[in-house]
Amino acid sequence: MIREVIYAYGHPQIKATHRTTFEVTKEDYVTERGDCIIGVKADKSVKDLSSEFKNALRDPFAVLVILLETSGKNREIVLATGAKNLSLTHPSSIVVRKSQHVDERTLAINSNKAAININRNMIKQLQKGEMLKMTLILITAREYLSNSLSQRNF
Repeated sequence: MIREVIYAYGHPQIKATHRTTFEVTKEDYVTERGDCIIGVKADKSVKDLSSEFKNALRDPFAVLVILLETSGKNREIVLATGAKNLSLTHPSSIVVRKSQHVDERTLAINSNKAAININRNMIKQLQKGEMLKMTLILITAREYLSNSLSQRNF
């Protein structure tokens, strides 16, 4: 299991109404069109993630568990998958997608949630500028299989 933690902040312009993606950005603003953004002033982009994490995420069987938290009061769990063609090179964005579209901003695909699906109490907190903690927990098929085989849980 490989873990990364990203911190970002809310912003009064956050709408979180996009139906297929959500995004965290290093930028300090949200445009009118930025309806997928849930956090700004992030301390990392996809480019800043560790090489170990990026390489493991490119395993087509990688499962990514994303834990979103605001002040420990609101939590949201998102499940997504990796993809072998992830470039993970964008210097300011992290995008999680319900679709299988991949570009330089994409962290994960096949997500079970987009911005519109995130707890509205959490979004209200983010609109007040609360800090967002995004914990990425990556489980690869190789790790799961080796654990299952060693415990004979298959």
